[in-house]
Amino acid sequence: MTSGIPLGVFRRSARTQSLEGPDPRAAVGPRRRASGPHSPLAGWVWVIAIAQLTALLATSTRYGYDRDELYFTVAGGHLAWGYPDQPPIVPLLCSAMDKIAPGSLTMLRLPSALAAAATTVLAALIAREAGGARHAQIITAACTAVSAFALATGHFVTTTTFDLLSTTALLWLLVRAMMRRTGVPLLLAGVVAGVGIEAKPQVGIVALVALISVAAAGPRWPLRSRWLGAGVAAAVVLAAPYAIWQARHGWPQVTVAGNIGGSAEGGRAGFVPFQLVMVSPLLVPVWIAGLVAPWRRAALRPLRFLPITYAVLAVAYMVGNGKAYYLASLYPALLGLGAVAVADWTTKARERLRLGVVAAAVAVSAAVSAYIALPLLPQASLQGSAAMAINPDLGEAVGWPQFIEAVSTAWRSVPVADRASTVIFTQNYGEAAAIDLLGRAAGLPGAYSGHNAFSEWGPPPANATQVLVIGFDGPADARPQFTHCSERAVVDNHVGLDNQEQGLPIMLCRPAEPWPSLWPALTHYN
Repeated sequence: MTSGIPLGVFRRSARTQSLEGPDPRAAVGPRRRASGPHSPLAGWVWVIAIAQLTALLATSTRYGYDRDELYFTVAGGHLAWGYPDQPPIVPLLCSAMDKIAPGSLTMLRLPSALAAAATTVLAALIAREAGGARHAQIITAACTAVSAFALATGHFVTTTTFDLLSTTALLWLLVRAMMRRTGVPLLLAGVVAGVGIEAKPQVGIVALVALISVAAAGPRWPLRSRWLGAGVAAAVVLAAPYAIWQARHGWPQVTVAGNIGGSAEGGRAGFVPFQLVMVSPLLVPVWIAGLVAPWRRAALRPLRFLPITYAVLAVAYMVGNGKAYYLASLYPALLGLGAVAVADWTTKARERLRLGVVAAAVAVSAAVSAYIALPLLPQASLQGSAAMAINPDLGEAVGWPQFIEAVSTAWRSVPVADRASTVIFTQNYGEAAAIDLLGRAAGLPGAYSGHNAFSEWGPPPANATQVLVIGFDGPADARPQFTHCSERAVVDNHVGLDNQEQGLPIMLCRPAEPWPSLWPALTHYN
């Protein structure tokens, strides 16, 4: 067993039994002990996770920075317990990676690739806790690793990457506690939730809804456990610094959440269809089986909180117009439960044929997901491609060197004697962060912006009487904040890609009012 995943590597999953007795482990027969929660994880799970990690790192430098990566790296240099639009962990991590290897996309994206591979392993651990033998563990790992959400969020740095990791770890610990009727994982789940909130607040929402679901569906012994109390206390303590920062600043995260909405995935109308492509259309039956399994299998009855949690969050996000990808963090756990049922299905009749169907679905999903999520196409071929239509984030990693080139051209057009009283202002954090991070080598000064965290770092100095303005479509769009505008350069990425910066004019203007008066009108959260 040195290469490939031969169909013979799968074996019939052991039948799980009800764990409602006083000692669930006593109800497990000898075969379960050989392939159950106390056995080593299937070796092929590690092979799949390593292959996923390798693919992510191999494509990490195909395009350039994503705008969020630029923003995170700059934000991490402004030490704080929080920012208007996010907790501190991801910015701090990006800043640290950039200091270790300045300008290296591979180093910057290494934590995300590792997080994606770790999520794959954790999903397989959930399958093992649910009674899945090697067969189910391998199916889980394969489905998770080739999922569109796993490749898209593992390729670059995003808070969603660490939401996936944290939530999957949280749910694994809850599944472990329920299936083994032991309290220690509840404490660890609280620690994971607290740390996860410092990367993405949605982790706390999942934890809260999961606890409510346990109270509704049972078993209810965790609610009486001192371990759960300790876990809740740990989560509160660990999440407190970010919550306090938000409270002191008027909860800007709430404003950000309300402004971003779900329009990028089609709003409420597109919410459900987007779920069908989040993993892969061909793998939908696996996670659907995960929603159904706790209701059809007596042994999985303690895990009914999982499908209830998914359903409650799905309704909440649809009603609240949340982004469709907010549910992504639930899919690794559902794949873990569903793979147990799929593994049994493949071994009931026509084993080789059914295994072939599963293997083919995984292989096709891997190819399609890679095309959509990874930077495989030449940059000049992105415009009009299906990959760009489905995943516009690909285009946001193209053209930053040309953007800096255009800003440099505009800056050089300012007489040397006037540069001391001239600043650069951008409409969004990506443009400002690109100038801060990439513009230093071109001799550009730092940029100012009223967007999200940049608004916290203050307006330009009072003596800044001229401003290079970026992000407006023209002089009329820049009014009334900026007047006397003249175009000095136009952004062109040279591959004809219609992304956010393409075709933007860079104008030299005058502020219409003193900066302290103007700044509130320029501040925006989204």
